[in-house]
Amino acid sequence: MITLRPSTPTDHVALLDIWRRSVEATHFFLTNAEIAGLHPLVDEMLAAEALEVSVLEDESGAAIAWMGMDGAKIEALFLDPDHRRQGHGRRLVEHAMTLHDELTLDVNEQNPDAVQFYLAMGFVVEGRSPLDGQGNPFPLLHLRRTGS
Repeated sequence: MITLRPSTPTDHVALLDIWRRSVEATHFFLTNAEIAGLHPLVDEMLAAEALEVSVLEDESGAAIAWMGMDGAKIEALFLDPDHRRQGHGRRLVEHAMTLHDELTLDVNEQNPDAVQFYLAMGFVVEGRSPLDGQGNPFPLLHLRRTGS
């Protein structure tokens, strides 16, 4: 059975590994060097425990997906590539929906699978930025989902 739980400091390495493998499998617009450049930022974010992180783990207790939230904003959602398209991302977003009536997030426009996923989850595009949070030319779509 897949279980949902809050992250603990002992999850850090596993979550960072899921992030890296997920990005490599979905963010085809990033080079290996760009992914490597983002690695320390994600590592620092996880180490600082700045986000409320929820983890999905499999029957063996291994982390397979995680979501980081800052209030009602989903700041991160990453799945082990071997566990994509099995409802785990939906479960994490549905968990966030139980916590907040309204959710926001930014998604890379160049990640069409993620865009399609969030639109199917009821999010709507409210805006677009031509640059990502680090000032790189990777457009972001700003999404919002309100109540059920």
